[in-house]
Amino acid sequence: MEQWTTSMWRCMLPVRQEQGEALTTLLRQCDDNTLIVGRRRVVAPNDFVIELLPRIHRLIAASPLPVAPALASQVRRHAAEQGYTFAGPVAVDLRPAPDDAAVRFRVHSRIAPARRRES
Repeated sequence: MEQWTTSMWRCMLPVRQEQGEALTTLLRQCDDNTLIVGRRRVVAPNDFVIELLPRIHRLIAASPLPVAPALASQVRRHAAEQGYTFAGPVAVDLRPAPDDAAVRFRVHSRIAPARRRES
């Protein structure tokens, strides 16, 4: 069980200097789905959904480690290094995948503007 849990965390978060598979996919989504809106402005996706196998999602949800905020922080760091901007705050949402999912995880991304607060 411990080996399985360790490999699951490696999939989600970087271990030492290595990047986890999910983080690598998030950063690739960030790079592949940028939108050039001006000479010096490149907007990157800021809203990510990671669909996980239900059993992995339950383990992460029960964990005291803040996985989604850690992933969002890594996306912000990568964007700063690349010179990307965001249309709104960076959000990573971890969700259970549909029961018929055959892969460990899927990542969806989009550029989402900041929501205006109503007074």
